[in-house]
Amino acid sequence: MKKTNRIFLGVGLTLSLATLTGCIEETFPLSSMATEEQVQESPTSTEAMALGMPAKALSIWDDASWHCFFGLPAHMIIRDMMTGDYLQNGSGIGYGWHFYYWAQNKNMGDGLLKTQFTWNFYWGFLLSVNNVIGAVNPDNATDEQLGYLGSALAYRALIYLDLARMYEFLPNDIFTKNDEGVDVTNLTVPWVDENTTSAQASNNPRLPRAEMAAKILADLDNAEKYAPKLSSTQGQTQADLACVYGLKARAYMWIEDYENAEKYARKAIDETKTQPLTEARALDTKAGYNTAADFMWALQPTSESECVQTGIVNWTSWVSNQSTFGYTGPATDLYICIDKSMYDRISDTDWRKKQWVAPDGSPLKDLVTFPESPSIDFSAYLPAYASVKFRPGSGDTDDYSTGCSAAIPVMRVEEMYFIEAEAAAHQNAARGVTLLTNFMKQYRDPSYVCTVSATDAVVEEIVFQKRVELWGEGQTFFDIKRLNMSVTRGYNGTNWQDTQSILNTNGRPAWMNFVMVRSEQNNNEALVNHNNPDPSDKYTPWTPEE
Repeated sequence: MKKTNRIFLGVGLTLSLATLTGCIEETFPLSSMATEEQVQESPTSTEAMALGMPAKALSIWDDASWHCFFGLPAHMIIRDMMTGDYLQNGSGIGYGWHFYYWAQNKNMGDGLLKTQFTWNFYWGFLLSVNNVIGAVNPDNATDEQLGYLGSALAYRALIYLDLARMYEFLPNDIFTKNDEGVDVTNLTVPWVDENTTSAQASNNPRLPRAEMAAKILADLDNAEKYAPKLSSTQGQTQADLACVYGLKARAYMWIEDYENAEKYARKAIDETKTQPLTEARALDTKAGYNTAADFMWALQPTSESECVQTGIVNWTSWVSNQSTFGYTGPATDLYICIDKSMYDRISDTDWRKKQWVAPDGSPLKDLVTFPESPSIDFSAYLPAYASVKFRPGSGDTDDYSTGCSAAIPVMRVEEMYFIEAEAAAHQNAARGVTLLTNFMKQYRDPSYVCTVSATDAVVEEIVFQKRVELWGEGQTFFDIKRLNMSVTRGYNGTNWQDTQSILNTNGRPAWMNFVMVRSEQNNNEALVNHNNPDPSDKYTPWTPEE
């Protein structure tokens, strides 16, 4: 077994941060180190260590007063809140303060709590994964251990793909350089693995996109060798070979290697045991978008999970409008909704449109399904455009221990169909149209017709249909940023109620370049003057013309 120190960036430091109210100061740990001795004290079973990876993905961060700090699922919501597709509405909109700073583009600087949460969560998550990788020596490991090593390498690729794409600086309508005047275009984050030393971590530069992609793909090449040896996917929470192919498809799309993106998306489709959700399954009030077996890769909290035990600091509390216990729904009169212009563009013959409450006068008004509850009639409370996509676990609207135990989609096969179609379109627009049309007609809308033919228009149509498909799953952010798309929330008839969130951009938003926490510049000299610029309040909220 390899015996190395596992390093977390910014070793052993703390930083006093003002909370976003500006009234209270608290000290939060910015980092930690897992030493060789700590690894020896952790469970000796490779399986037990591997099971800790999805558990870490669901972990609640230290500050219990912020109910948005619940790991990877929270970041899926954060990224969607930064687009123009996903919003909070209702008279209880004040309850949404935990997340709306990201929607409002406020307090995103390097010394603030929200910035620290993202940085600390992902690097802490990486630490747990690196511990698994460092604990397995491929030269003398059993097949079971190699299978878990493959899953851990896929988890590391997942983490770095998220980090790299969130922190990579791309020029936008506000900034072409950072606040120090340094051109940091295409710089991502430092690389830390199971062999990184303290000395290396103290002078560890942000990797350019090409170098980061090469490291991610090298991990995935190894994962591709080992993942087939995994005897069980633990209910989709470990990454199998199909997930490895899916990550390669995401990575190749990011670096615009469209030939390989198409290739690996198809390999993922062919390898996975899952199929695109049917209308009946997706709209099922007990099983819709809450069942791990429907996903290629999932997180599966249980009634014993800390996030479930809180009742409110978890995925279901914030994404399912159909509960009596969560932050969203009739209990608070706060609702997660789809942008009206996006909803209006979806064809009435596309069954996915029934994942949101139809407005009065719509032919779909009486076709939206609601779960039965002994205490409330959801059809009477949920407003137009409110989501019914994510059902509570087992459709239980009243018992949080069951309702919050819903599976969370990390990867679905449907994404692979859209990656395949878009990658093909970049190479040949007509082929992209064919792939999109085939998928839509077979799985989503038998009346679908693609009415555009130029490459840019075809790509935009494919990405729009992908946005509809993956709405609320944290992936749209990456496509908007990658393709330099605008976010438009302010328009005549908009349904955005939070006026501070009604921001329009000309191309990718500046706020999609995440800012690194200040401590890392203090303790990693390679990052000095190489942070992303602070985008906070750089856009003026849209106001309707008089």
